Amino acid sequence: MFMHFDESMQIIEDQQINHYKTKKLYLMESLGYVLAEDIITDHNSPAFPTSAMDGYAFKHEDITLGRLKIASINPAGSDKKEEVLGGSCIKTFTGSLMPQGADTLIPIENVEVEGDEIIIKEEVPYGFAVREVGENYAQGQKLIPQGTMIDFPQIGVMASLNVVTPLVYEKPTVAILSTGSELLELGETQTNDAQIRSSNNYILEAITAKYGGRALQMGCVKDDKQSIMNAVASALEQSDIVVTTGGVSVGDFDFVKDVIAELGAEVLFKGVRIKPGQHIMVARKEDKFIVGLPGFAYSSTVTALLYLLPLIAKLQEGKCALRKVKAILDEPFNKRAKKAEFTACNLNLIGGKYHVDFEDKKVGSSAILTNMLGDVALLFTSEEEGPKEKGDEVTVLVLD
Repeated sequence: MFMHFDESMQIIEDQQINHYKTKKLYLMESLGYVLAEDIITDHNSPAFPTSAMDGYAFKHEDITLGRLKIASINPAGSDKKEEVLGGSCIKTFTGSLMPQGADTLIPIENVEVEGDEIIIKEEVPYGFAVREVGENYAQGQKLIPQGTMIDFPQIGVMASLNVVTPLVYEKPTVAILSTGSELLELGETQTNDAQIRSSNNYILEAITAKYGGRALQMGCVKDDKQSIMNAVASALEQSDIVVTTGGVSVGDFDFVKDVIAELGAEVLFKGVRIKPGQHIMVARKEDKFIVGLPGFAYSSTVTALLYLLPLIAKLQEGKCALRKVKAILDEPFNKRAKKAEFTACNLNLIGGKYHVDFEDKKVGSSAILTNMLGDVALLFTSEEEGPKEKGDEVTVLVLD
């Protein structure tokens, strides 16, 4: 009995992890990891009123004088305690602390220097070019929440806070197995016409690496139960998620579903009304998951994106990398099955709106992996939806 796609997604969403794996990394090594702690400020930034540009610090009430005496110079990094007195100013540079007594900075281009005085040519309002205490952030403020993927902005902010070794979630290890006696590894010589070159395990390794996991390539396994049992058991010991391709349908040599049960894993679901890849199985043993994907290349790719990515994110308390957008169909779409359907399409941003077409996308079996080439996205239509007309608004999964 195949379940509704939405139900399968809810089961994945409802999974709770009992023990997360975390570690501390040197700041620059944390790029691409997910934060396992909130980053909270321990000071104000700036801690004192600071100049936002090069100019002259003075009391704004003196602007009517039109001419001010230059009392001294205040370079960036200087901790001079000299105070601005009435009728005077201090030359101050970008990033310098504002001198005591000064409340405004007039830019150098607004004045003319004459000896040891400035002549004000263009006035500025009170407080001009002064960065107030806490303008950037205030003490005790949560700047980066737990669960955030660390990118260059987070690196910069943490560096400014002197966070040397942030706490991060370990990237889940994803063990990858392809089952099938007909499969050839890279570089292996073909000896008969029934053999095919394995691509699934390499696709899955690339998907894992791109979307936040650590791939453990276990290669191809022959279609006999004991070999699959040994391979899956070994993979489960070494990883957080085991992904297999092939062996989950109803054929005479489809042993993966039997092996999963014998290893003591709980089957969360098996069989989903989706196209491609309805023979999908997800199981769990403690905090580890087994994802059994179909053998056809396009099917395994799409189902990996749908089911593997949320699990990689869940083990890091992160967000799934796939996002949905609305787009306009530039040509009709003929929905072929009463299932949730994921169709490779071309996605283009035109005039601020996403548009979808199917140029060079072949219609056929679930083995046409070349449909994933180009500026590709996945057009999503639920099992309740029917064919679409040109100009209709549709939902698209973006593969960032």
